Amino acid sequence: MPHKIDKGTFRADIPDDAVADALRSVERSAAAPADPGEVPVEVDPAEPDASQAEALASLTAQLELSQKLGRETQKRLEEAHDRMLRAGADLENYKKRALRERDEVQKFGVEKLLKDLLPVMDNLDRALAAASAEDPLTAGVKLVRSSFEQALARHGVKAFTGLGQPFDPSRHEALMQVPTAEAAPGTVVVEHARGFTLHDRLLRPALVGVATAPAAAPDQGGGGAA
Repeated sequence: MPHKIDKGTFRADIPDDAVADALRSVERSAAAPADPGEVPVEVDPAEPDASQAEALASLTAQLELSQKLGRETQKRLEEAHDRMLRAGADLENYKKRALRERDEVQKFGVEKLLKDLLPVMDNLDRALAAASAEDPLTAGVKLVRSSFEQALARHGVKAFTGLGQPFDPSRHEALMQVPTAEAAPGTVVVEHARGFTLHDRLLRPALVGVATAPAAAPDQGGGGAA
């Protein structure tokens, strides 16, 4: 009995012997042995082929290059960080040094002017030492001297004396030696001008005379005649 296939309005009659022949042809093709001239290729899944090996080598090279570049970048970053720290430290030191210099200028910038004014104070001291207590001008000179000394003090100037003290070359300047037995040798016995400091820094040493041992008197005794 012929096979009938209906699909929509299409209808075909296929004879039974044609269907059988088609089935037998398919069975023969499936049972046919492989061509003896063909050599089967065995692929070892554990060994990659050449393209896979090349890809693996390329990835390895790229990884090594990336690691090298990363190490170089890290080194450059560390060097830049060190330079930044040194620059910051240098800037901080510069600020501190600038502040110290500013303070130095504020404290000692008028040192030269003050040194020029000190002889005026010396002359006032000499005038008072030579003036008579009954002189009506003495009180006025004392007032001027006191006002002048207060003005110097407002700028950090202080006077000191070396009378009666051991001679100190860091604070005294010896102008003369005074032979005397009334003071120990090396003692300041005369002061020509007081010394001054500016903010505890020596502005001018005291001008002094220093005691020395008096010369021995010559022997006045004469030997008797034999």
